[in-house]
Amino acid sequence: MPTSEKALGQARSSSPGMTPNTCCCSRGAVQRRLPILAWLPSYSVQWLKMDIIAGLSVGLTVIPQALAYAEVAGLPPQYGLYSAFMGCFVYFFLGTSRDVTLGPTAIMSLLVSFYTFHEPAYAVLLAFLSGCIQLVMGFLRLGFLLDFISCPVIKGFTSAATVTIGFGQIKNLLGLQNIPRQFFLQVYHTFLSLGETRVGDAVLGLVCMVLLLVLKLMRDHVPPLHPETPPGVRLSHGLVWVATTARNALVVSFSALMAYSFEVTGCQPFVLTGETAEGLPPVRTPPFSVTTANGTISFTRMVQDMGAGLAVVPLMGLLESIAVAKAFASQNNYRVDANQELLAIGLTNVLGSFVSSYPVTGSFGRTAVNAQSGVCTPAGGLVTGALVLLSLNYLTSQFYYIPKAALAAVIIMAVAPLFDAKILRTLWRVKRLDLLPLCVTFLLCFWEVQYGILAGALLSVLMLLHAVARPHTQVSEGPVIVLQPASGLHFPAVEALREAILSRALEASPPRCVVLECTHVCSVDYTVVLGLGELLRDFHRRGVGMVFAGLQVPVLRALLSADLKGFQYFSTVEEAEKYLRQEPGTQPYNVSEDSVLSQKVASVGRPNGARRAVSERGECPEVHPHL
Repeated sequence: MPTSEKALGQARSSSPGMTPNTCCCSRGAVQRRLPILAWLPSYSVQWLKMDIIAGLSVGLTVIPQALAYAEVAGLPPQYGLYSAFMGCFVYFFLGTSRDVTLGPTAIMSLLVSFYTFHEPAYAVLLAFLSGCIQLVMGFLRLGFLLDFISCPVIKGFTSAATVTIGFGQIKNLLGLQNIPRQFFLQVYHTFLSLGETRVGDAVLGLVCMVLLLVLKLMRDHVPPLHPETPPGVRLSHGLVWVATTARNALVVSFSALMAYSFEVTGCQPFVLTGETAEGLPPVRTPPFSVTTANGTISFTRMVQDMGAGLAVVPLMGLLESIAVAKAFASQNNYRVDANQELLAIGLTNVLGSFVSSYPVTGSFGRTAVNAQSGVCTPAGGLVTGALVLLSLNYLTSQFYYIPKAALAAVIIMAVAPLFDAKILRTLWRVKRLDLLPLCVTFLLCFWEVQYGILAGALLSVLMLLHAVARPHTQVSEGPVIVLQPASGLHFPAVEALREAILSRALEASPPRCVVLECTHVCSVDYTVVLGLGELLRDFHRRGVGMVFAGLQVPVLRALLSADLKGFQYFSTVEEAEKYLRQEPGTQPYNVSEDSVLSQKVASVGRPNGARRAVSERGECPEVHPHL
C-alpha cells in the first residue's frame, strides 16, 4: 500500500545514507565495514512498514524475472531463483544504499550464457571466482579502476546486450524450436523458421507485452495521494498501485492459469517452462571439477574454458551494481561507498555459489521498484529474500505451467528501456569523437562480448592519452608569442609543445620571443624539464628570449631544482611581455632558489605579484630588479 508523500518524506529523510556524520571516528571505521550499525539503532515502526511494502513489491517482481533470466543464461529455471535471495541477506549487513537490490539481471545472464556454455557447474564456479576477484578489489580499494571504462563503452555494451537478449527471446515469443544461441545464426534461423510460428504462443506473447506496457504506463502516471483523500479512493488507488507494481507476477500468473486451463482440457497451445527442481537449493561447495561421460574436467581446465569471462563478468557486475547505486543515491540525496559496494557484491557472489547461484549484480529495474515503493533501509531485502525462499519451497511445482512466451514478454519489456537511442544525438552534440568507442563496442559485442568491451575501453584510453600527449594550446600572436597549454603538461606532450614553439618562434622571420604561460600546469616530470631545458638552449643560440609566467609553486620548485640555464619567470604575462620588449643589455637579477621560492609563495594571491627571475650572466636578456 502506498503511503502519503508527507509520511514518506519524513521517514526517508531520516533513513540511512542521509546523515554523513552519525558517530565519532572510533565507530566510523566499524560502520564503514558494517553499514547496518549506522541505521539499525534508530530503526522505527514506520520504516518497518515501508520496508515490508517495498520488499513484497520487489519479491513479486524478482520471482518471474529470475525464472526468465535463467532462460537467458541457458540454465534450468530454478537457478534463477537460486541466484535471487543471497544478495538480499548479504546486502542487509554490508550495503550502503537503501534502494539497491542484488540478484540476476538480463545483462549478467547473457554474460553467464556466453562464458559457461549453459553448464550449471561452470556458472556456479564463475560466481565463486567472480566474487573472490570482487572481494580482493574491495579490500585493495581498487574501485577507481572502473572509472577507466567510459560511459560510451558502457552504453555501447548495454545497447548491444539489449538487442541480443531481446532478439534471443523472439524464438520463445513465437514458439520456435531448435534455434541456435549464437546471435548471427540466431537471426538467420529465426527468419528462416517464421513459417513454423505457433499461433498460441505468438498471441499470448504479444498480449503479455501489451499488458505489461499498459500496466507500466499506469504505474508511471498514478497520482500521489493527499491526506484528505476519501477512504474509497485511497483503497482503489492502493489496488491500482499493487497491480501495476507487481505487473510481472500478475501477467505470468495469468498466463500460467490459462495454460493450466488448457492442460485440463487436453489441448495445450503453448510451450511450457516444464519441470522445475523442487525445494531449497542444497548448501555445498562450488564445483571445482566436473565429472562427465568423457572423464573429469579439472579446475584448471574449467578456468581455462571460462577464459576472459573471469575478467569481464566481475568487472561488468561491479559496473552495473555501482552505477545503479550511485544513480539512486544521487536521485535520493545520499552517498554510497564504492569500495564497500565491491565487498557487498563480492561476498554475495562467493556465498551465493554455495547455494548454486550464478553471478549476480545490482538490478536497475528492481531497484527502481524498491525506491518507488518507499523503501527506507536495506531491511526491505529480507522480505524479498524470504519471498523467494517461500516460492522455492512451495511453488516450484506450479512453475511447470508458465508459458515460455510469457517469460519472453517479461524479458523483452525489462530490457527494452536499456537501449538508449538518445545517446547518439547527445554525443553528436557534446563530443562526436565519443561516438567511436560507442559504435565499436556496440558492433563488436555481437561477435564477442569481451572483444567489444576491450576494444571500446582501449579506444577510450587512447583518446585520453591523445589528449594528454597533444594538449590544446592557446596561442596569442604578436611581436611576443604567448602560448598557454589548456591542460596539464606531461612527458608525451613535450615533443609536440617543442615543435609548436619552434615553428612559431624560431622558424619565423624574424624570430620572435615567447612567453610560456603555465597557469594550468600543476606538475612536471623529468622528461618535461629536459625538454624545456633544450628549448631554452635553442632560444639562447638564436639570441631570442623565452620566459615563463604563471608558474605554480610545485612546478617552479622542479624547474629551479633542475638549474636550467637562462630560466626566467614572471608572475603575470603582462610583466613577461613588458620585459621581452625592453632593450638588451639590462643588468640581470640573481637570487637563490630558496629566496625565490619564499618570495613566490609570499606573493601568491596578490593581484600584482612581483616579477621573479633566475638566470646566469651572459645568457638571454635578463629582468630588471623592480621588486
